[in-house]
Amino acid sequence: MTPTESSNSEFFTLDIGGMTCASCVSRVEKALDKIPGVEAATVNLATEQARVRIQRGSSSLAEIIALIQKTGYEAKESSTRGNLNQKMTKSFWAADGLGRVILSFLLSAPLFLPMFIMPFGVHWSLSGWWQLALATPVQFILGWRFYKAGYKSLLAGAGNMDLLVALGTSAAYGLSLYILLTSSHAHELYFEGSAVIICMVLLGKWLEARAKQQTSEAIRALQKLWPEHAKVLNTDAALQASVDHYRDLPLDQVLPGDRVLILPGERIPVDGVIILGASHVDESLLTGESEPVKKGLDSKVIGGALNGEGMLVVTAEAVGVESVLSQIIHLVEEAQTQKAPIQKLVDQVSAVFVPTVIVLALITGLGNWLYFDSISIGILRAVSVLVIACPCALGLATPAAIMAGTGIAARFGILIKDPQVLELAHRLNIVAFDKTGTLTIGKPRMLALLPFHESSADIDQILATAAGLQLGSEHPLAKALLDAAKAKELNPIAASSSKGLPGVGIEGIPSAGLFAGQTLRLQSVASLDGSPQYEIILQKAQVCYEQGQTVSVLMGLGSEGSTIPTPIAVIAFGDELKPNAQSAVNALHALHIRTVMLSGDNLAAATRVGKTIGIDEVFAQIMPSNKAEIIQQLQSSSESKKHYVAMVGDGVNDAPALAVADVGMAMSTGTDVAMQAAGITLMRGDPTLVADAIDISKKTWNKIRQNLFWAFAFNTIGIPMAALGFLSPMLAGSAMALSSFCVLSNALLLKRWRPSHT
Repeated sequence: MTPTESSNSEFFTLDIGGMTCASCVSRVEKALDKIPGVEAATVNLATEQARVRIQRGSSSLAEIIALIQKTGYEAKESSTRGNLNQKMTKSFWAADGLGRVILSFLLSAPLFLPMFIMPFGVHWSLSGWWQLALATPVQFILGWRFYKAGYKSLLAGAGNMDLLVALGTSAAYGLSLYILLTSSHAHELYFEGSAVIICMVLLGKWLEARAKQQTSEAIRALQKLWPEHAKVLNTDAALQASVDHYRDLPLDQVLPGDRVLILPGERIPVDGVIILGASHVDESLLTGESEPVKKGLDSKVIGGALNGEGMLVVTAEAVGVESVLSQIIHLVEEAQTQKAPIQKLVDQVSAVFVPTVIVLALITGLGNWLYFDSISIGILRAVSVLVIACPCALGLATPAAIMAGTGIAARFGILIKDPQVLELAHRLNIVAFDKTGTLTIGKPRMLALLPFHESSADIDQILATAAGLQLGSEHPLAKALLDAAKAKELNPIAASSSKGLPGVGIEGIPSAGLFAGQTLRLQSVASLDGSPQYEIILQKAQVCYEQGQTVSVLMGLGSEGSTIPTPIAVIAFGDELKPNAQSAVNALHALHIRTVMLSGDNLAAATRVGKTIGIDEVFAQIMPSNKAEIIQQLQSSSESKKHYVAMVGDGVNDAPALAVADVGMAMSTGTDVAMQAAGITLMRGDPTLVADAIDISKKTWNKIRQNLFWAFAFNTIGIPMAALGFLSPMLAGSAMALSSFCVLSNALLLKRWRPSHT
């Protein structure tokens, strides 16, 4: 069972074996829909998986598996780490293995070689009995899988690709055997047609299996990031003393709270917090970040990342299915298993496709028999119709593109969770950004320190003194001051008699420095309203206010007994723009997409940010509850056409807007609530990923359309040609296998995609 559960529903992911075409998908889905309590079921041909949501307690997993098996397919619960690695190690002689393909061609080669040497004046062929001897093992041993699957589909009351192949090749083989027993003319035998059809279908299946593995390359790369073991330290011993004494435990035995040792060059096995050491960590396969990230004490690390030059000790916080890596894999697998809405049309067509083809083949056979007065011509053309109509390409067109697109996007830190996004992204004409945490850093920073008398004290001394007043405070502005002092490698000057003044600020007496012994107060400008210094302070802070910054003032109250306060410096705070915010907006403008910013800040601050980075429209002083309403207004802002709007955010208050937008994009640096509400998660807090996400979504959608066009065109053109005798059964089999391979190869071209802002 997958990690995702609700109080009333259970989710199961199943590996389905034996599916060969879109008709198989339709049949498995219909069987699942009939199970009592099933709320939703989706089956994906490319991943060979089914996802089932069922009411808790209504039907067991064993009952679901038994029903699928009764329908004629293999089924088992998907393992926690997925089944992709297991598929890679498939036997050489498996149903889709290369061994069967090679053996089938070796046996069939003497049957079709005479056709190739005849143009050179060499007229040679095997006797009919030798042809029978070579064709029989191909037909009934190597081709047994088609009979088995076709028989099961008949029992289930529906047809599939295997049934078409079994019927077509059996007709050609049977006709040849009949002629062999009743005539001595070996040149009228068609054993080579039935044998080569099976060869080409087996080759096509092997190529499909290889292509499916390539489309899932991103997931396999993520799965390989899991180390098999972790070095767990003795939690009872002193940290430094226990570093050289550890137990090498299997990863599934590591528990939250364990202290894990990671040596230089090793993969980090768990999510956790560094408690000893410092290093650079390569998180590129998890976040798409190309440069190693510096990590020190109290820094969070992600399981699967590659440790650099330093030794680290990490306290485990999340392991196994709770880890970020496991959740990423789950999200990508879920996206690849789900269907884009356009696939519903394909499924509807496929549900009636096979029965229709069988009827067309019968009409073709009877028509040609009566017209040419030849049963052999009628059977051969009917066989060609059956073979060329195999709907493999149609069934693989959409899921193959989704797998390739979502896989390559995940490799670069873009998790597309909802395939519907792929159909909407190419229509987007508005992108709305939340400001704080999305376009800005998300936490206040000290942006300016303006002394009133620059000669009276060194600016570094003022900063160290102001930071000393804030030691021990949890206020965001206090942290901003301490961070500013740390960035300049200044030691905050501790203050005595420190006390907080509610609604005003903080007061204390520095123990050292230029202001030693003086009572200082760091307070808001508004708290000085009415004082003699108020106008002077306002004038000094005016430039900061114009830029929408928050302003505090450091006041000197003099030595003990003095009552005349003197302003020392104005200190401005603000939420700094992300370095690439303007590049993100420019990239969207290049795609002809209008940009909008939603902010709860005052109009001056929001407008300043908007103008700086080129935002087209700014909505300021917006309450969190109103963001969803603005998205709806943007969607219906034009009477002539509907506007498609993407929302980009990171906070809990963005979740309603992310959900109501046509495409929701959440920054992974934000809250889990936002990521759950969005269809796309951006694994880095980098706004340029927005344009990249739209770009890969558009390209994936284009591949889906191209694949569906060629799949439908192939069957539309191929069936009439086969019925009129322009395609022999052998050529029809080759063309059918080639069509599936072309669809998959076209989808795999998405692997060449690269973000334009890396």
